[in-house]
Amino acid sequence: MDNSRPSSPEEPPQDLWSSILDSVSTSRSIPSKQILILGQPSTGKSTLAAALLQKSSTGEVKEDERLDFSLGYDWADVRDDADEDTIARLSVYTVPSSASSYTALLPHFLPPRTSLPHTVVVIVLDWTKPWKFLEELFTWLAWVEQWVRGDNSREIVIAREENRERLQAHLQHYTEPSADPSPATSSLSNTLLPLGPGTFTHNVAGVPIIVTCTKADLIDEGNDVIGAGTSGMGGMVKGKGGEWEERTDGIMQILRTVCLKYGAALFYTTPLPTTLQVVRQYALHMLFAPPAPSPTMAGNEAPAPIRNPFPFLHKPNTLDRDRIVIPAGWDSWGKISVLRDGFDAKAWGEAWERDLDWKEGDPEEEPGARKLFASLVPDQGVKPPPLPPFNNPTPEQVFLAKNYDENSRRADRDPRGAFRNPTENSAAGIVGPMGSSSFSLPNVEKALSNMESGLSISGSSTLSASVNGDPSRKTSGRTSGRPASNLTVPGTGGATSRSPVASPTLSTTPSPTGGQTQHEVLQNFFQSLLSSKDRPAPTTSAPTRSSAPPSAVPKQSGGGDATDEGN
Repeated sequence: MDNSRPSSPEEPPQDLWSSILDSVSTSRSIPSKQILILGQPSTGKSTLAAALLQKSSTGEVKEDERLDFSLGYDWADVRDDADEDTIARLSVYTVPSSASSYTALLPHFLPPRTSLPHTVVVIVLDWTKPWKFLEELFTWLAWVEQWVRGDNSREIVIAREENRERLQAHLQHYTEPSADPSPATSSLSNTLLPLGPGTFTHNVAGVPIIVTCTKADLIDEGNDVIGAGTSGMGGMVKGKGGEWEERTDGIMQILRTVCLKYGAALFYTTPLPTTLQVVRQYALHMLFAPPAPSPTMAGNEAPAPIRNPFPFLHKPNTLDRDRIVIPAGWDSWGKISVLRDGFDAKAWGEAWERDLDWKEGDPEEEPGARKLFASLVPDQGVKPPPLPPFNNPTPEQVFLAKNYDENSRRADRDPRGAFRNPTENSAAGIVGPMGSSSFSLPNVEKALSNMESGLSISGSSTLSASVNGDPSRKTSGRTSGRPASNLTVPGTGGATSRSPVASPTLSTTPSPTGGQTQHEVLQNFFQSLLSSKDRPAPTTSAPTRSSAPPSAVPKQSGGGDATDEGN
């Protein structure tokens, strides 16, 4: 037992345990695999992600009501069905849309330098919007080609070459599953089948791509004419002559032609778990695909092929439109043309190349694949309501100038006519509501005298009592030399002098002139204030200006002088 202890007492025992733990962790390290799901909103990405991770999906929440994060993530352990041992840790990343603000986050979480050998890309298309198939497929495939380039460092270039060789070997060695449980696989490594025309011409990094068309159960509905309702197939009519099947088969032929160029697989899925599990089995099969076999020298025995822990045992299916299964490596131009006569896979492949080579601003000599697809499958989506016509209001100053010109031409529409003397025919003033001749001094004096003559009858007794009963006012009148007629009122009330300044409250009484308004009465009141302010000082011998009738002025002047002389 002593021999099992360290020979040197100075050596710490934790170093031994650290080396043992490191060796165990290295031997039992769990590899990480990633699945990247790309698709537009409400295409069924969350349902597919739950099926890939074998987790329950929240079916009570509608697809269009779910909240998408800028980058969705979830994970689960992948176990072997035989011994229940954890083989790998599967991570699923989900992008809500093709917006650059979302896709720009992916290189930070999935750097191509380390993620290329362990990543499968799933592109999700929605059968309720088939007119968007080729446009969305073009967008996502272009993004994948850009993502794998990275910074074009030497490490990334080597990883791309190795990954492409692995996918090419998988395509060349593909065989359909057979009923024999133990097929002869020893000769597969020495058999290299050449790739057919239009096969694996793109996808420079050899990323395994799975194109998944969800909601395929809505293709064949019971309605004779399917509009832009549940299925959204628009003008595609299920006619008696098979027009419906021709359209759907034509769409599948176009998708297969494009997938063939990238070495991608094509699957149709429904909400049924069986179709989703087929996609999961194929994704795991591609994640654990063995690397490309190394070339063997002549005379040397080829190494035994590496066994894939997740073999894909489903046969290709091109007849059932709700469960299409076309694995990578099985399809070819000949098999695509057999599905429906009259389809030219080579022409569609060339049209796709024109779309890739076309740049904005270049003249379009021949239509590309996307334009041809739009003519085959017209857009039957819900169009946004048209915008209301643009309301361009007239500037305020232009509107006011127009109305001013119209009112100046028509005298009956000029509001200043109410302030103008009816006997005058003067033109309208340019500035202000009143012309210069409308309120001249004679007109104001005439209106004021008429108003005072009407008021003096009712208030003569009151005014006489207030003036004669004040002895101080008489004394001040004599000493100041002011004419007595301006301060005293005869007791008989026959001849009235100028009454005191009227109060503004008197304007409420009816005007005896019959043609004056309240505004004119107020104007007369303020004009009388101005007239009294302009009178000369009391010390002067000149008589003050009175608003009494001209016949009374000489008598007042003479009577005032006699009184002063007598006193």
